[in-house]
Amino acid sequence: MVILADTNVIIDALAKREPYAKEAQQVIEKCAKREIEGWLAAHSIPNLFYILRKEYDVPERRRLVKDLCSIFRISGLDSKKIMSAVENNEFKDFEDALQEECAVTESVDYILTRNPSDFKTSRIPIASPEKILELLEK
Repeated sequence: MVILADTNVIIDALAKREPYAKEAQQVIEKCAKREIEGWLAAHSIPNLFYILRKEYDVPERRRLVKDLCSIFRISGLDSKKIMSAVENNEFKDFEDALQEECAVTESVDYILTRNPSDFKTSRIPIASPEKILELLEK
């Protein structure tokens, strides 16, 4: 199984946001063990670095970024993906359109998110951490 993790799931795990943290952490652990091939969109990294400033100081956030880069493959941004996302009027949120562009480029099976309404028009199926864990058990 191949997934692209939306930023919110990574934040749930690292900021220990309840009631979402446990399942998000379990999916990340499965990516670390290579039971799941995990991808992150490149633009998620600076977003995470900024958002997690309340929970972690700079050295800790640098370590987290290094850890994430060893667990996940990173889907880069280029002008083609950016222009495609800009022109995609199906998405209200530009960041979500970029996530979807990265997911399509990397041919993932699912976009891992807990905000399914943000991806109603996605060309890639979406799944929550709970759904991914359930699919792995089958």
